[in-house]
Amino acid sequence: MTIKKIGHCCLLVDIDGVKLLTDPGMFTTEQNEIKGLDAIVITHEHGDHFHIDSVKAIRANNPDATIITNKGLGALLEKQNIPHTVIGDGQKGEVKGVTVEGFGTKHAPVYGTMPDIENTGYLFAGKLYFPGDSFHAPGRPVDVLALPVAGPWMKISEAIDHAKEVKPRVAFPVHDWLYRPEIAASMSGRWLASFLEPQGIEYVSLSAGESKEF
Repeated sequence: MTIKKIGHCCLLVDIDGVKLLTDPGMFTTEQNEIKGLDAIVITHEHGDHFHIDSVKAIRANNPDATIITNKGLGALLEKQNIPHTVIGDGQKGEVKGVTVEGFGTKHAPVYGTMPDIENTGYLFAGKLYFPGDSFHAPGRPVDVLALPVAGPWMKISEAIDHAKEVKPRVAFPVHDWLYRPEIAASMSGRWLASFLEPQGIEYVSLSAGESKEF
């Protein structure tokens, strides 16, 4: 499995030649030029994960790609007459033989009376878990974890505890747009690794534009 980080939570995942794009948000535009996609998987409707103009551009370049999301975001896509497949909590589908399973129902709370947003984490091929904006654990073995490391809905201790609960073989950072690159690299290279590696979890950096084999 090869993962290229476009930026923030937008990943290009290649599993045995099946190409999946996650959360094309407003913080990046490189995803708009990608071709050869089999699916676009979107965890929830916030702008750093879902940007409608980006989705339209990606569809124009990948007319046969399936959009996978939950009912909450699906309702917004329906208003734009954009076809999609709903895979929510406890549901499962396939993209050219690659399984996609949904876990969780709610975005992590931010503050006060902000409205609930449906957030679905996705497990790809039983290997890669991509939680979106939630620390909902899938309760299933996970090989690779895309670990959120910064945001208004979380603190770093929760990220560490989430990784310890999921217990992947390896974790890498996502949801890190708030960090300057040199700060993100410092956290990935030293600080977070110092907490996770004693737990048997390899923690690797993955910067925007970088690809790694997992």
